[in-house]
Amino acid sequence: MMANFFSQFESPYFLGIPLIAIAIALPPMLLPTPSPHWMNNRLITAQTWFVNQFTKQLMMPLNMGGHKWALLLTSLMMFLITINVLGLLPYTFTPTTQLSLNMGFAVPLWLATVIIGMRNQPTIALGHLLPEGTPIPLIPVLIIIETISLLIRPLALGVRLTANLTAGHLLIQLIATAVFVLMPMMPTVAILTAAVLFLLTLLEVAVAMIQAYVFVLLLSLYLQENV
Repeated sequence: MMANFFSQFESPYFLGIPLIAIAIALPPMLLPTPSPHWMNNRLITAQTWFVNQFTKQLMMPLNMGGHKWALLLTSLMMFLITINVLGLLPYTFTPTTQLSLNMGFAVPLWLATVIIGMRNQPTIALGHLLPEGTPIPLIPVLIIIETISLLIRPLALGVRLTANLTAGHLLIQLIATAVFVLMPMMPTVAILTAAVLFLLTLLEVAVAMIQAYVFVLLLSLYLQENV
């Protein structure tokens, strides 16, 4: 029975074609694009306002060198929000429930921030491995701990996004199954459970957006240490 619950996280195939490629390529097609006219419609205006506010908030702590990442981080944010929310629709697949995809995002971007720090300010970048004022006997231990902390960052990024989305999807499926089972036996309890399922779905929509924001925010914090 549990195998059926977790089957929703398997990468689906149709005629030997992995549908994860379609799930990744579809969101950019759904986003409205600005028209060449002077006046845009309300949807494009709201999208432009959201992107501008998010970019401004994200780039505020960074210096001018980090502003080059504005387009990349904002695009990643919009992409993650779109596929996370679309994955809550029936008969859909959420690519970000796959750890391999999330690590494919996390590792190159984290590595790019580390390389930028080592190239532009190697002394400051290496100085993060040893806090100022550390007693001499603790220096080797702290260097090892900080190095492990640095190397585990991409794993934390990928696992956080995967675990939160997987747990939410699994909980929704468990409660939905309980509603179908209880409906013929205890309709009142089934209706109350369905209300809980509705509230949980709203919460999961918020979680899908928040986790995309947290993913990009942590990347910006890593970048802030290295620019």
